[in-house]
Amino acid sequence: MRLVASALTNSDGRCDAPLLQGDDYRSGVYQIQFHAGDYYRARGVQLAEPAFLDVVVLRFGISQEQEHYHVPLLISPYAYSTYRGS
Repeated sequence: MRLVASALTNSDGRCDAPLLQGDDYRSGVYQIQFHAGDYYRARGVQLAEPAFLDVVVLRFGISQEQEHYHVPLLISPYAYSTYRGS
């Protein structure tokens, strides 16, 4: 499994640049950690301690190196969903 380097999202909740490029973009199993608790706390959202969702871990596979992979996370303090976007 390969860990993706850390990145911050912009005000729209997106990364300004791809997380993987060049020689780093190859087939394999990857993991992204979304620090949802920190995100909500920084915005003044009152969360229980411990937060129901603090760090959301997504593990996914890349099988086609030439294809575009978009991994969105739709989240609230109590639920999330993800899918392979276009």
